[in-house]
Amino acid sequence: MKLKGNINHSVCRWCYGDIPLEDLCIAVKKIGFSAIDLVGPADWPVLQKHGIFSSMCNGAEISLTKGWNHTEYHPTLIKSYTEHIDLVSKAGYKNLICFSGNREGMDDETGIKNCVDGLKQILGQAEKQGVIIQMELLNSKVNHKDQMCDNTKWGIELVKRVGSENFKLLYDIYHMQIDEGDVIRTITDSHQYFGHYHTGGVPGRHEIDETQELYYPAIMRAIVATGFKDYVAQEFVPSWPDKLKALKEGVKICDV
Repeated sequence: MKLKGNINHSVCRWCYGDIPLEDLCIAVKKIGFSAIDLVGPADWPVLQKHGIFSSMCNGAEISLTKGWNHTEYHPTLIKSYTEHIDLVSKAGYKNLICFSGNREGMDDETGIKNCVDGLKQILGQAEKQGVIIQMELLNSKVNHKDQMCDNTKWGIELVKRVGSENFKLLYDIYHMQIDEGDVIRTITDSHQYFGHYHTGGVPGRHEIDETQELYYPAIMRAIVATGFKDYVAQEFVPSWPDKLKALKEGVKICDV
């Protein structure tokens, strides 16, 4: 498939977990792009063998529920992220995912302060190594009950207080449609805080075609209009029998 070159396409590994990584790499290249999201150091050699870029690295986090907002996890997180920042940089990659963690009764302000205290202990090294730490916005209505980083207002305030070009938000279009909507306006007004995008059909997190409520061509055009040059990764769970055909269609829809 001949792609237009305005969007840097990627795909999240976990959505195709039953397809061997080698096969997914081959399929991705056949479709016409060359990046896979959410792959950790153990699998980077497979990507490198096929000339595929690790567009959003993972493996440093504890879990989606235990994150930077709780100080008891800071020693473990700081050690792990310190190690992974070096690994990401050495491999020639630049994006590393992180999570706020669940609230567990914590208020917004305490959560922000705790995240800032922890993140600032790794960001000097991230800046030195050219690695961008990206916190994903997750919905707390359907998929991630009690998640603290579940709205752009909170996330943007965190980015402002951290105050580093090497800390940004991973704006997940699926998650934010569920929790707040107004996707195109948010992207247009706040794109400087976003370093990465994920897709997904609403409702259900399946194909991003006419079966769901988001119109992805318009969303992609809005992203392109901001001058964004990093990656947009497909993160829908295929419901079609031919999963790779679904991926190809998703990329085609987003290739504006």
